[in-house]
Amino acid sequence: MGNQLFVEKRNGQKELLNLDKLHQVIEWAAKDLDNVSVSQVEMKSQIQFFDGIKTETIHETIIKSAADLISEDTPDYQYLAARLSIFHLRKKAYGQFEPPRLYDHIKRLVADKRYDEHLLADYTEAEFDEMNDFIDHSRDLNFSYAAVKQLEGKYLVQNRVSGEIFESPQFLYVLVAACLYANYPAQTRMDYVKRFYDATSQFKISLPTPIMAGVRTPTRQFSSCVLIECGDSLDSINATSSSIVKYVSQRAGIGVNAGRIRAEGSPIRSGEAYHTGCIPFYKHFQTAVKSCSQGGVRGGAATLFYPIWHLEVESLLVLKNNRGVEENRVRHLDYGVQFNKLMYQRLIKDDYITLFSPSDVEGLYDAFFEDQAEFERLYVQYEQDESIRKKRIKALELFSLFAQERASTGRVYLQNVDHCNTHSPFDSKVAPVRQSNLCLEIALPTKPLNDINDEEGEIALCTLSAFNLGAIKNLDELEDLAELAVRALDSLLSYQDYPIAAAQNSSLNRRTLGVGVINFAYYLAKNGVRYSDGSANALTHKTFEAIQYYLLKASNELAIERGACPKFNETTYAEGILPIDTYKKDIDAICDEPLHLDWETLRDSIKTHGLRNSTLSALMPSETSSQISNATNGIEPPRGFISIKASKDGILKQVVPEYDKLRFNYELLWNIPNNKGYLGLVGIMQKFVDQTISANTNYDPTKFENNKVPMKQLIADLLYAYKLGVKTLYYHNTRDGAEDAQKDIQKEDQDCAGGACKI
Repeated sequence: MGNQLFVEKRNGQKELLNLDKLHQVIEWAAKDLDNVSVSQVEMKSQIQFFDGIKTETIHETIIKSAADLISEDTPDYQYLAARLSIFHLRKKAYGQFEPPRLYDHIKRLVADKRYDEHLLADYTEAEFDEMNDFIDHSRDLNFSYAAVKQLEGKYLVQNRVSGEIFESPQFLYVLVAACLYANYPAQTRMDYVKRFYDATSQFKISLPTPIMAGVRTPTRQFSSCVLIECGDSLDSINATSSSIVKYVSQRAGIGVNAGRIRAEGSPIRSGEAYHTGCIPFYKHFQTAVKSCSQGGVRGGAATLFYPIWHLEVESLLVLKNNRGVEENRVRHLDYGVQFNKLMYQRLIKDDYITLFSPSDVEGLYDAFFEDQAEFERLYVQYEQDESIRKKRIKALELFSLFAQERASTGRVYLQNVDHCNTHSPFDSKVAPVRQSNLCLEIALPTKPLNDINDEEGEIALCTLSAFNLGAIKNLDELEDLAELAVRALDSLLSYQDYPIAAAQNSSLNRRTLGVGVINFAYYLAKNGVRYSDGSANALTHKTFEAIQYYLLKASNELAIERGACPKFNETTYAEGILPIDTYKKDIDAICDEPLHLDWETLRDSIKTHGLRNSTLSALMPSETSSQISNATNGIEPPRGFISIKASKDGILKQVVPEYDKLRFNYELLWNIPNNKGYLGLVGIMQKFVDQTISANTNYDPTKFENNKVPMKQLIADLLYAYKLGVKTLYYHNTRDGAEDAQKDIQKEDQDCAGGACKI
């Protein structure tokens, strides 16, 4: 057969079919892997050869055959399939397996306007040759199959229309490093470029979608999260929707604070007109969010925030509900409902919550975030004022409606605004935190825009990355990684473009960063501790203490070198107040681990020299970047030993790290008896994290009487989270009897609209 059939190569040439050649490639990919069989891959592929078959088709069939063999018993097929994919990818990008010389590659892609021309202006040919010498292309062979498919689909520079790919992963990593350290002095920057390249290409630092996909290209918008606050005027509403469109088109995950919008029936222009209420404007924002696609893949996504005491809250809480008609539903947004201590107290006392239109109760909305004692004083005063329009509702009834809608949609979220301001790096009197973002891990000050060019307004942006806890051998390693991450992300703030003045104003004055973690479940398994029983509490405390300490130290050192951020005076750090001073002391009852690092010397240095960055930490979902690093998602327990993700290439299977050695150490999501242990760990993390945490609550109805999660349990978990100082709650996950793998596929589709804050 080999003598009769010809294949068509990638360059269009014909040659005789050579099955030995194919066999050799699979043998190469299988080298040093356990429990993989070359003949099994060949047999499973069942290629129907015909004259003129393309080598590309043969290769893709073999890759799929290897990927289909990935299982718990044979996890290494994920590496065999990945290596075959890398071979295929490089052939597509370069016409050969060996990557070209870096400098030649950059010149070609700059000429094609695929790489930013500043690369050639900022670095010499000799410096690129130095980079070329330390690039280790063999690291391409350490990816899992799911990682390579995500790189191909989202990150590598390509023509999305024709499917052409122009680079391989190590060029991505080294050029991100080169771009982010380009403004460093010539005598030090190559050292930073190499160290950052090593940290990212060896999966110790994980980078978000906008950075991986965008840095090195002419597109310069890399913030993962965008927070936009809307005022109670038509001009502000229009400026908000214009801002949404601009940032959705640039792959950002959006948070919109619409809590100031007055309730239906409120007077406009001294009663000349009758206000239509919130829902028509929420629909307007939904249209803006869905008007642009993100990288041609899918529409944008946003979470919209409002207070639990808003006069329209009963209508707003059901906006995602499948019952009802289009007129009274806005289903394509997610919602963040805002609570504070007074609301929980009313619940505990079985009292009433009084609902107001923010426009009718002067000062109340601002006090909700800025001053809890003043909020309570005004709230009680307005409750007793008979001239003000209001509605009373039993606190239990309102909390139950919230919990019910959260349970039924999974995506009505919670923000404790008092914790976001009392345990915050910002002075709430001058820079209150009034909202979070799509994934509920960002907590930054915002100010409404009066128009799109309003320089006094503030659109908050946050630039993210994460430490891979599974890739570090000891906590001391975090010191060097923190320095690399802080310096790189801080450079990015000056390097990127700002389409809106209010965003530039906020970013360059506050210089906010959010460094999180991935692979926490593997980290626990590796250390032989669990989510559910308190055994992980001390380790978590030590780990997150080290993370925040070293991030602050790195930012402080950068401030000594380059100056503190201009609005450092609006932080509590400027007063010498650190996260270890303001956390909820209820945490001490579940974790009495002492502090291990020299916080007092750091405190003195911060007071003296300041910080380059107003914020430094945030724990994000990290759906996609966890796959790139072959890690478990963020801080979440895995649903199964194999996670199954949807992609445009079909279903991607990924096995948890070191499954063969640690399978009995992993605590799978639905084996965890309740939320208590997990929420305890989130509370411990929140003690140190200066922004907030994408934390989920999870319920298996089969663990309850009549297969129904009691309302009492849902509310008990909200109260427990509040007690421990948890600032935000993200998804409500319910095990519904379907395959857990299928739930993973759905979740991947939901997370951050496939974009930005998935980091």
